[in-house]
Amino acid sequence: MKKLDKLILGSFLGPFLLTFIVVDFILLTVNMLKYFDEIFGKGLSFWIYAELIGYFVISISPMALPLAVLLSSLMTFGNLGEHFELTAIKSSGISLLRALRPIGVFVVILSFAAYLSNNYLVPKVNLKTFSLLYDIRMKSPALEIKAGVFYNGIPGYSIKVNEKIGEYGLKNILIYNHANGQSGNLDVTLADSGRLEPFFNENYMKLSLYHGKKYREERQTRGIAEKPVEFTRTSFDANEVVFDLNNTFKLNRTAEEAWSTNRSIKNISEIKVGLDSIGTLVNDQRYYNFREAESVYPFFTRERKLKPSPDIMERKMADDSTRSRKKRLEKALSDSLELARTMTQTAPSSTIVEGPESNRVVFTDDSISLDRNAVVASSKISPSDSLFELPKKADNKESLTDVLDSINNALAKAKPRTAALTDLERSKIDSMASSRRYYQSAVTMALNNSRSLKNQFNVKNTMIENLERDYRRFEIAWYQKYTQAFACFAMFLIGAPLGAIIKKGGLGMPVLISIIFFIVFYMLTMTGEKWAKEGLVDPLFGTFFSNLCLLPFGLFFVKQARKDARLFEPDFYVNAWNGLQKRYKLLQAKKK
Repeated sequence: MKKLDKLILGSFLGPFLLTFIVVDFILLTVNMLKYFDEIFGKGLSFWIYAELIGYFVISISPMALPLAVLLSSLMTFGNLGEHFELTAIKSSGISLLRALRPIGVFVVILSFAAYLSNNYLVPKVNLKTFSLLYDIRMKSPALEIKAGVFYNGIPGYSIKVNEKIGEYGLKNILIYNHANGQSGNLDVTLADSGRLEPFFNENYMKLSLYHGKKYREERQTRGIAEKPVEFTRTSFDANEVVFDLNNTFKLNRTAEEAWSTNRSIKNISEIKVGLDSIGTLVNDQRYYNFREAESVYPFFTRERKLKPSPDIMERKMADDSTRSRKKRLEKALSDSLELARTMTQTAPSSTIVEGPESNRVVFTDDSISLDRNAVVASSKISPSDSLFELPKKADNKESLTDVLDSINNALAKAKPRTAALTDLERSKIDSMASSRRYYQSAVTMALNNSRSLKNQFNVKNTMIENLERDYRRFEIAWYQKYTQAFACFAMFLIGAPLGAIIKKGGLGMPVLISIIFFIVFYMLTMTGEKWAKEGLVDPLFGTFFSNLCLLPFGLFFVKQARKDARLFEPDFYVNAWNGLQKRYKLLQAKKK
């Protein structure tokens, strides 16, 4: 590596690390504020919060890398241009593209590392993040009783104290007990003082009450005339109530397998498997739509069938063959395991005899010989035991089979009528149809069938649309692993030439321009993904939409930086306007 490459790369790495930490911290703060009310105030240990923050830092890193590359590359070349180092490099015969090469190689390696992180590291971190975040949400708030305020954190109890003395002391205590599932304040406890302190490794909480009274009233049954309900009043000098905090205030960790279906925790190979499964479900729904439509229109499908399209039938046959092959493999595995288990239990050892008696298996332990041919011969069923033989009558009359044969022969010999119906026959048929309301029944049946078919199609269509939306979301999650990595290179193409053009370092103009471009990038990303989710555009185009929009700007800035264009100086636009005016005047002169 040449000294120039070391100089440029060394001036880039420092701002890159600094901006990456700052951007990651900003995005972390935004994410933490989103869940602030749900994760804080639960009395968790420092290490639980540190674990959650660590997961958040890794999961938001793919979004922080493009902004860090944009800002750091802009600051690097802005500093080089501000101190005339970039001018010295160009004057020595080194082009701008050659000066961009060391940082470009680093950004390409960084993009590849970002792809590997998105595909392998981030899904595992997202799995742990979802699991821990859900457990924190489900945990009850910490046991913290405030004076003058009812505390309802303990299930089934509502506690109020007028004054707290020290760490555990309480004074003027009021407790409503709803532990039995009763609504209303029917079980009330009053006490002058008390103590609330944990014990047994803080798994239980003991509430000691002194000099109080307890009132309890049974619930009255409404609508039934009966005697007044029982009311009891008890006085006590000391009373103890123990609360189990294991299930209420302890953080119970959920198994990570419960989140195995979320697309955010899958890598590309697992997403492809999910896409294939969703595609199978969609194809099955479309196939059964045709099958169910035949039952709604029996007259239409009497001599013709509603056949699905060839692509649906082809996918259906492939899915059925895959299912049957999977079932055969599972059955063969279960049979082999059952056979091995049976042989180990019933026949500890055996000897197979070769030669003419090869059909005989001898079990030496029990001295039992079994002839295979004899077993096969004994398993045959005689014709007299057939279940399909028709019973004969005892009086030698014709059997049922003979009667059916004679009827079929008579029908075969009968000649179909080819003559047209007479007027009398038509009038009889019409009178029968009108008198028995056949026309009204046919219309009613047709309307009912149409409504039933429409409702079925609406339900199936909704199911197919939901599955297709999930299919598109899986595709978006797949393509995002590439687009977020490619965004680093796109931001480098924008930031480095812009720094060479504006020739301003520090945290002033570079930060402002970086924020503007990042906001535009974020808005374009959200817009493209929304279009892809709704099916307006292809998911591949929707996820690459932001990169496709910003890439021309990067190429334009590279072209202008090679020409030392002064895009951010007023003289550039004044000269451009004067040039347009001169061209317009020349065109007018040529026309005259």
